[in-house]
Amino acid sequence: MARFIIRSIISTIVTMFLVSIALFLLVEVGSGDITVKILGVFSTPEQRASYRAQLGLNDPVWQRYLDWLIGSDWRAQRKVGHPLVTIVNAKTNEPEWWADVNGELTRWQLAEGGLQALKRQPDGSATAHLMSGEWQFDEDGKEHFWGVDTKNNAVKWVRGEGSEVWALTKAGLRKEGNGPQEYIPLRKGLLRGDAGKSLQYGRPVSVTMFSRVKNTLILAGVAFLVVMPLALLFGILAGINEGKPVDRFISIASLAATATPEFVTGIFLILIFGIWLKVLPAVAVFLSDDAIFRDPKLLALPVLTLTAVELGYVARMTRASMVEVMGSAYIRTAILKGMPRWRVVLRHAVRNALMAPITIIMLHVNWLIGGVVVVESIFGYPGLGQYIYDAAIFGDFNAVEAAAMFTVVIAVGTRLVGDLAYTFLNPRIRYA
Repeated sequence: MARFIIRSIISTIVTMFLVSIALFLLVEVGSGDITVKILGVFSTPEQRASYRAQLGLNDPVWQRYLDWLIGSDWRAQRKVGHPLVTIVNAKTNEPEWWADVNGELTRWQLAEGGLQALKRQPDGSATAHLMSGEWQFDEDGKEHFWGVDTKNNAVKWVRGEGSEVWALTKAGLRKEGNGPQEYIPLRKGLLRGDAGKSLQYGRPVSVTMFSRVKNTLILAGVAFLVVMPLALLFGILAGINEGKPVDRFISIASLAATATPEFVTGIFLILIFGIWLKVLPAVAVFLSDDAIFRDPKLLALPVLTLTAVELGYVARMTRASMVEVMGSAYIRTAILKGMPRWRVVLRHAVRNALMAPITIIMLHVNWLIGGVVVVESIFGYPGLGQYIYDAAIFGDFNAVEAAAMFTVVIAVGTRLVGDLAYTFLNPRIRYA
């Protein structure tokens, strides 16, 4: 059993690594120039080039992948020459990057009077100090300086050659002078829980995605607790009553529910319960982070929609597996020997019949987490599926990659749980 589990864990790690490479290449390389999507087709080549440099997209693909996976602070620290640390801003509750210069947390900015060092004070504010002797000469004889700017980047300024920078703001592109020549966007990497900054919101992806993940986990968890016991129960009832009216009713109802698309079911439920009867909210309007707990009825229609789709599919798979097991020789022999039918079903048939549904259930856990885009869009539910959709439309590749990798973790994790479940359901796997 230990060998089986070790093999499953190793294959899980290898799968996640290969998927991360494929996902990164697909999103950042296969999608073309992402700055056109963000800035628009009417942006100039100069604006796109400036924004591309700020995002670190001029680096080689392998370097960008390593930055995304293990972080960019390792190589940025060598450029800056000081340890780089993160401090949580008390006002925004978000991490900020600073350089630890002889025990003082420091950032830099290039002002009209020259290079200024911003020293962080205990209250969170910063005081500016003019600098003069920190410039260094490069191979071309130009004076340059590597430091941490106020936008969480490690940047390179060249004295007397400040570049024009186009900064993306809520009001559009804004032209700034005295800009850096090179950028390294600072991040700790996906393995350390930092997927970078969301381009859509201008905040860390981990901050913007957390609430969405929480909402989807609640929705998926409630749907799972409702769907799976009912689906297994109906599937077992239909399987042990093959050909009888209860089997036909469950089979027809399951087929109808499975064949109906989610958006049709969702709209149908909105019309009945939200508009005509007015007993449930037609849309999931969140006025606070804990809106689900304040008004659990917000979950009712989304959960019913997911239940209608999933219930029929899992029930039909369970029924098919149960019919196959009930027709096997050892079940017939046990019944002919006089063993009570309920005991045969519960102790022998059900256990073996669950082998196939376990696979389906594990796969559908992942679907419930990452594939509920349609359901979340219908009800305006602020979950992970809607988050991925909005990020993809905007071109927020950091958010798309982080959210997609989260669903990959759920997928491989549920597969590992399924493998472990097999070892308890089938002793032949346990002792293989």
